[in-house]
Amino acid sequence: MRDLITAGDLLVQDGINVPRSLLLPTEPNSNGWTAVNGARPAFEKTIHEQGWTLFFMAGEIKATVFGFDRQNALRAALKRLIAVVKSQHCNSIEITGVVDKSFLRMPYLSVSAHARHLQKGRLFSGCNPALASLAHINGG
Repeated sequence: MRDLITAGDLLVQDGINVPRSLLLPTEPNSNGWTAVNGARPAFEKTIHEQGWTLFFMAGEIKATVFGFDRQNALRAALKRLIAVVKSQHCNSIEITGVVDKSFLRMPYLSVSAHARHLQKGRLFSGCNPALASLAHINGG
């Protein structure tokens, strides 16, 4: 895993069957997800041109972890966020914020994100019927 996860980073679940033309420089994570390295606008343009869609799920998700070791706290927060994303039947996550704070001199890390879903086509085909209805209503 990279030492630093920042707002705007996109992580995609390993094993998604995508065309070779969609492959961009990525960095594998130890948790089974791959970070798209600094090329998100190019990645989104390429997937759109190939007839794929990267759906954006409304509703920010957040994980807060206490600890003195920032790297371990970051891993724990990402693990929690990924569990939520998987429960929504999505295969990507966009980090929207990483904030270091402290409470009574105890440091903690708060990571916020949005679930994303990469698939071929324009109509959401996730397994969760409620999310599919919302994506269809919102023009997904």
